[in-house]
Amino acid sequence: MRQESAGRPSEARSRLLGTATRIFYTEGIHSVGIDRIVAEAQVTRATLYRHFSSKEDLVLAYLAEVDQATRAQVDDAVSHGLPAADTVQALSESIAQGIRSPGFRGCAFLNAAAEYSDPDHPVHQAVIVHRQWFLDTVTELLAGVGETPAEPAARHFVMLRDGAMAAGCLFDPDLICETFLRGVDGLLQAHAAPGRVKPI
Repeated sequence: MRQESAGRPSEARSRLLGTATRIFYTEGIHSVGIDRIVAEAQVTRATLYRHFSSKEDLVLAYLAEVDQATRAQVDDAVSHGLPAADTVQALSESIAQGIRSPGFRGCAFLNAAAEYSDPDHPVHQAVIVHRQWFLDTVTELLAGVGETPAEPAARHFVMLRDGAMAAGCLFDPDLICETFLRGVDGLLQAHAAPGRVKPI
């Protein structure tokens, strides 16, 4: 990805990335061509290629934007300095809020992985890196909740999240989020040392 010499992205680059992010997420990546992005961003093809060397480069920038937003979501949950279990619950509430938001179309990374199944493709690799970071982060949080090994519980949490995000754009998001949050409560209760989490 090309970097801006002044340290801040140009207006054209921001417009291109914003347009691509919106369309890639709502309609899919392979179905959207460069001409569509250029037209909706109101820039020339030359301008696009001045900022992104290829469509793949633009896709990777889109995923980087989503990655940063997810990291900010986690940072916000952690920033309140709550006990670990409460932090996990706060993160879960934030995930549920996203599922309930207008225009929700599932997990951008799982969607991208479905379109780029080759494990050696840079887009697929970006998905793996993001998901490993998320698993590691949840594992670290859950290590502060209970005395049993945290990674199995973290994998359970990620599976709950993945299921909620897949179902949340197909069925009633309120019902899906209620099920997801109850699942997280049950996970925390099972993982926590006695007395650290109130019974459901």
